[in-house]
Amino acid sequence: MAEVKMEIGNDGVAVITISNPPVNALAIPIIAGLKEKFDEANRRNDVKAIVLTGKGGKFSGGFDINVFEKVHKTGDISLLPDVSVDLVVNTIEDSRKPIVAAVEGLALGGGLELAMGCHARIAAPKTQLGLPELTLGIIPGFGGTQRLPRLVGLSKAVEMMLLSKPILSEEGKKLGLIDAIVSSEDLVKVSQLWAIGIVEGRKPWIRSLHRTDKLGSLSEAREILKVARQQARKTAPNMPQHQVCLDVIEEGVIHGGYSGVLKEARDMKHLVLSDTAKGLVHIFFSQRATSKVPNVTNVGLKPRPIKKVAVIGGGLMGSGIATALLLSNIYVVLKEINSEYLQKGIKTIQANVQGLVSKGKLPRANADKVLSMLKGVLDYSDFKDVDMVIEAVIESIPLKQKIFSEIEKICPSHCILATNTSTIDLNIIGEKTTSEDRIVGAHFFSPAHVMPLLEIVRTEKTSAQVILDLMTVGKAIKKVPVVVGNCTGFAVNRTFFPYSQGALLLASLGVDVFRIDKVITNFGLPLGPFQLQDLAGYGVFLATAKEFVNAFPDRTFKSPLIELLVKSGRNGKNNGKGFYLYQRGSRPKPDPTVLPIVEESRQLTNIMPGGKPISVTDQEILEMVLFPVVNEACRVLDDGVVVRASDLDVASVLGMSFPAYRGGIVHWADMVGPKHVYASLKKWSQAFGNFYKPSKYLEERATKGVPLSAPAVSSTASRSRL
Repeated sequence: MAEVKMEIGNDGVAVITISNPPVNALAIPIIAGLKEKFDEANRRNDVKAIVLTGKGGKFSGGFDINVFEKVHKTGDISLLPDVSVDLVVNTIEDSRKPIVAAVEGLALGGGLELAMGCHARIAAPKTQLGLPELTLGIIPGFGGTQRLPRLVGLSKAVEMMLLSKPILSEEGKKLGLIDAIVSSEDLVKVSQLWAIGIVEGRKPWIRSLHRTDKLGSLSEAREILKVARQQARKTAPNMPQHQVCLDVIEEGVIHGGYSGVLKEARDMKHLVLSDTAKGLVHIFFSQRATSKVPNVTNVGLKPRPIKKVAVIGGGLMGSGIATALLLSNIYVVLKEINSEYLQKGIKTIQANVQGLVSKGKLPRANADKVLSMLKGVLDYSDFKDVDMVIEAVIESIPLKQKIFSEIEKICPSHCILATNTSTIDLNIIGEKTTSEDRIVGAHFFSPAHVMPLLEIVRTEKTSAQVILDLMTVGKAIKKVPVVVGNCTGFAVNRTFFPYSQGALLLASLGVDVFRIDKVITNFGLPLGPFQLQDLAGYGVFLATAKEFVNAFPDRTFKSPLIELLVKSGRNGKNNGKGFYLYQRGSRPKPDPTVLPIVEESRQLTNIMPGGKPISVTDQEILEMVLFPVVNEACRVLDDGVVVRASDLDVASVLGMSFPAYRGGIVHWADMVGPKHVYASLKKWSQAFGNFYKPSKYLEERATKGVPLSAPAVSSTASRSRL
């Protein structure tokens, strides 16, 4: 139950406690309850002072963001309560009786803002303090943009807000955000004594909104904000909340804290309704929804412990998967075909772990323990007691079939048999075994120990227990598992195969390859399609392109460009020469010597209208590359390859680095408008052929005005739910 309680002690201190497990989120009833209890405490003659705290070892994780979701669904901004002025300024900060915040566990977002409105802050050790609102496309809305700079200084406050970077109470004490650190047991007692100390004049009574001693001179403040603005333009060019946050801070520095609070409240309401906030809030909730899978997570099954995993293949993927498992205390047996490959695989794992140590992400002492859980082998004798095998060899059907029929005979009967294939149909991989209920896809994205997505691919025969176990392992190794159905390319690679093909088609129509990359990176993807091909390696590209051409011959675009590059001795980043030049220690540079090869490819495809390059705007380039991806996403939804449209959004953000602030591929298409996507594809398909032909699903939704993400009405069994 969400409630706010008040207890009054013999010392005349009212202790007000927020209770809304698990993190005491500031839901609307909690905010109303706080107002009511503070008003009551201020009225009562038996109350001298007040302590505000949270139940269950947590102060508050911040405002309840379910409210934002409701605002986005209804467009009704009046659902947002007026907390900043009504509660934090008028009721808490201007209270006639002193209020002390007793903070432990976490005080994030609105939680920290409430605490900063109090007249002192006492914290337990290792309490997390931060204002992460910008990650949701908004700014702090309960006065945080004004009070944090006044308590910790402008530079530190800007860093904490713009990077959404929390600090611990120990640092907070040094900075002046926290007045004292005491043990959890003594927290409330010391806070009560502190509150009495304020009443009796032994402790200072400080309203942080009125302080200016840490803001520095106006010229210093302007310089700090100017540098921050330039930095944010570079690192977050498409995110308006960063610049708005700095404008609001500046307002308070120049015109005073109260003026800043009023601007913050106005601008916050505009930002809540922005596309950026809609996208980021959508991804936040969508990521949570991935852990609910019909007929798997709702049928009363318990996950089995997975303590030891065998990884077959020590190449780039295999060694990355092994690294991820080892970092989560899972024993790994790494198998290779000869000792040279095995040593190479082990060295890669050691380098991965070493890399984390040097970045400060793993204590040096833990590195040895992690590596001690790895055993390299050249045969199957150590597979007798493994709980799971993950096959990560090259994309060859006969090789994979041979491995699966071998491990089926050796591994224990409960052992999960997983493959990391990125495109091959799982039924083909498992057709020579009798254990098809144990066969599952565990598709990691490269580099596997870094990329956060794990696509779990089920066939019609994969048991619910196996899927649940793999989801549990996925979470243990800090991945976001998304369960998908079986088909060529599964959800992510299938949705995105038109991405590089659309770019190759544009290049064949005479559009500059470097311009295409630039348009895509300006939109927010970290790499354009040509640089991505350089990075993935041309061998991988050619192998997967072949799979898609075989599976979907009616809607693929075949270009000779990559084969021509290989023939000319280029192999992308692997040998330092592709569309870009790669030199150690410097950023990739466009290589103009690649242009004659692009031209040769154009002559061979010969699709330029009248033999002349087409004339297109940047917006058209963006849409000609991304709308075919949306079109394929529609087919993936229609085929039931994902449980829900939002799963595909999460997978596109975590697997393909589609910008989170655009909400994922389906959400973005809905914001652009299915009608516009459909009309554009139809026009291009008439000009340039079937690659652009709109899918049935897209056509239906566009003509009926139904969002692409709305659940399908048909009752056909979905491949992902089964």
